[in-house]
Amino acid sequence: MQAVPPSIRHHRLFLLLLAMCLQACVYVPRTTVVYDDACKVQVRQMTLEMAQLGSFRGCANQGCVALLVAAGAVAAASVVVSGSIALVGNVVYWTEKQGRCLRS
Repeated sequence: MQAVPPSIRHHRLFLLLLAMCLQACVYVPRTTVVYDDACKVQVRQMTLEMAQLGSFRGCANQGCVALLVAAGAVAAASVVVSGSIALVGNVVYWTEKQGRCLRS
């Protein structure tokens, strides 16, 4: 059996720690209502919140790596999808605010 060079071991350890930090976390858009003092109206805005779905109890060898990689991919995809939803929602809410602000 060949020994794994130290640089590859450090690289694998870094990736494993990074994946563990991302495990089972997703980002979800959340709508809140705030008061706009300039327009004197209540307006809605969307923000992203992190939610933890669960945690891993244990895994071994390649199954563990695959599980952590999948969790990281899910977290990254949730940021992209939820971020897009929040962006579009905030544009809609901003347009709604402009219409209500002009009327008052």
